[in-house]
Amino acid sequence: MAARAAEYSSLALILPVSTFAGYLIGYWLDTRFGTTWLRIVLLILGSVAGFVQLIRQIMRDSRDGDS
Repeated sequence: MAARAAEYSSLALILPVSTFAGYLIGYWLDTRFGTTWLRIVLLILGSVAGFVQLIRQIMRDSRDGDS
């Protein structure tokens, strides 16, 4: 039961953490290279990566629940 609760609480953090990490990396690269667009690109990529991981986990859980 506790392992399942920890798994679902990590699901709640996947999307915001990946989005924030993408933004931070983009911000750092923008300051390093003097650009202004990398933070937006990496923010979007971080969000997409978070959604992909979230969908993978949900699909894995639904497949495990069927058997």
